[in-house]
Amino acid sequence: MERRSFIQGAGIAGVLAAGTAPAIVHAQATIRWRLASSFPKSLDTIFGAAEVFAKKVSDMSGGKFQVSVHAAGELMPAFGVVDGVQGASVEMAHTAPYYFFGKDPTFALDCAIPFGLNSRQMTAWMWEGNGLKLMRDFYKNYNIVNFPMGNTGAQMGGWFRKEIKSLADIKGLKMRIGGFGGKVLERIGAVPQNIPGGEIYSALEKGTIDAAEWVGPYDDLKLGFNKVAPNYYYPGWWEGGPQLTLFVNNKAYEGLSAEYKAIVESAAAYAHIDMQARYDARNPAALKTLVGQGTKLFRFPKDMMEGAFKAAMEVYAELNASNPAWKKIYEDYAAFRRDSNLWFRFTEAGFDDFMQSQKL
Repeated sequence: MERRSFIQGAGIAGVLAAGTAPAIVHAQATIRWRLASSFPKSLDTIFGAAEVFAKKVSDMSGGKFQVSVHAAGELMPAFGVVDGVQGASVEMAHTAPYYFFGKDPTFALDCAIPFGLNSRQMTAWMWEGNGLKLMRDFYKNYNIVNFPMGNTGAQMGGWFRKEIKSLADIKGLKMRIGGFGGKVLERIGAVPQNIPGGEIYSALEKGTIDAAEWVGPYDDLKLGFNKVAPNYYYPGWWEGGPQLTLFVNNKAYEGLSAEYKAIVESAAAYAHIDMQARYDARNPAALKTLVGQGTKLFRFPKDMMEGAFKAAMEVYAELNASNPAWKKIYEDYAAFRRDSNLWFRFTEAGFDDFMQSQKL
């Protein structure tokens, strides 16, 4: 039989099966990875983002790329995930990078700093500004490749046993606060405590701490903070747009095919959008429920906000003088924040201010 008639008769599938032509479709290897989360399973929003990511990875790979998601404490402590990814104990982690400001304050710039970017500005800086490139360069020191994977939007200021009527009421107050915000609170007299989410309620109930912040109404209601501290303050000036991040071990990532790398990137981006959509949709009803159960809402006093802002700027100036990695990234971050706030002042803020004053 002539080769030409053979191809016409057998079709391309027959040719491939017979091995007489190079394979056109490259079969992907089956991969199983583990992802360590810094969050408890009870929080279907912030922990759930990792589950959303894992499902998308599986769906896009036809089930050949499986990621098992493990809550804080299952494989390692909530604050042990950077070491876990760096040392390749796990391939992936999902966390709030500001938890690790003790290793280097620069971690916080990948999440949130006091009086920093809001959620839209943070996403813009990461993808369209220099944020992702700058943070990738920094994370090389930790064998990590990073992907933005979630944002809560602006957070509440937290739960307080007693009312805060002025800056003076902050003096000596023991408050659970995640990440970099504690450094600024310390400057204005508070005593910050870095406690994992799953342990906050018991600490507040026992009086080990006087106040605690987590995220916002939906998560806070699930965690029951209103049962042990009635005063709910806003805004969370230390978390105007906190970004969650997927950490991937660099060697594991480089070992992936181009297709699987694209799947990881795409699934993380999907989970990034999905998390904030969940919070924005669920927080309003949760806030109504909290107020209906007796929660008292308060705005932080003006002198406290001004004192915190001044303290934050002092901290950043000191870091610029002492930490080259921080300075390199913060200068770019600060320039982006300046220009972005100029724009938002005329558009988002103007529109929101009008709409929120209307009787809807």
